[in-house]
Amino acid sequence: MKRKGALALAEASSTAAAERASGSSFYNAMRILPRAQRAAMFEIYSFCRQVDDIADASGPRDARREQLERWRADIDALYGGSPSASAQGLVLPVREFGLRREDFHAIIDGMEMDVVADVRAPDEATLDLYCDRVASAVGRLSVRVFGMEERSGLELAHHLGRALQLTNILRDLDEDAAVGRLYLPAQALRAAGICATDPLPVLASPAVGGVCADIVGRARGHFVLADAIMTRSPRRTVRAPRIMAEAYLAILDRLVERGWSCPRSPIRLPRARLLWIIMRHAFI
Repeated sequence: MKRKGALALAEASSTAAAERASGSSFYNAMRILPRAQRAAMFEIYSFCRQVDDIADASGPRDARREQLERWRADIDALYGGSPSASAQGLVLPVREFGLRREDFHAIIDGMEMDVVADVRAPDEATLDLYCDRVASAVGRLSVRVFGMEERSGLELAHHLGRALQLTNILRDLDEDAAVGRLYLPAQALRAAGICATDPLPVLASPAVGGVCADIVGRARGHFVLADAIMTRSPRRTVRAPRIMAEAYLAILDRLVERGWSCPRSPIRLPRARLLWIIMRHAFI
């Protein structure tokens, strides 16, 4: 009975994880994976989504930090052999794919950076640390699920994670500014002659296009390096990251085509384009 109860809890968690991912480009990209890998990725996504929701909530900062601390304790309990209900879905992925505790902690640390204070024009080191925690750490978990060789997997997580996160920063400029956040780095702003750090005046400046072009160049550089890693890796291990890379590169291209002047219309990848990318890497 005890084993049946645990199995039922795991199945319920897996269903909930898939539901959290449904409707996202991530969900469609991961559907091509074999069942065990797909289930593991949905659980990783579910964890990321839950801690991200805490970071983006509007409640008191202290309360949100406490929620993140509970997740840290839950991750520690998971690796200590006594998983809480909230982390139950991660039991099998951690065991089957050797996921590392420090990567889950890094993701929580990244979310905490948004909770402690609104990020505004970070220095270069802080921006890179943020990208590593909220994106590349997710990549480090993911490449183990994909079955990549250790060194190539870590390199891909580093470069593709940063490429995706820098693209996210550019895509979400106005959405982030609405809640008081600005991830464009201070050094690039000063180089463009922008001394303000308040998000709304910065994004209204005619010079912000030069800053965004700088970030575009950085993202493209990481995409190129990620592509080189995937080219020399076994195809079966990089199908999902190739889909994510191509989809985000298409978003980056559309952002550049739209430009950076106000008003900036939201950019999303058309569903038909995403499905074509998935089909191309899944079956062709």
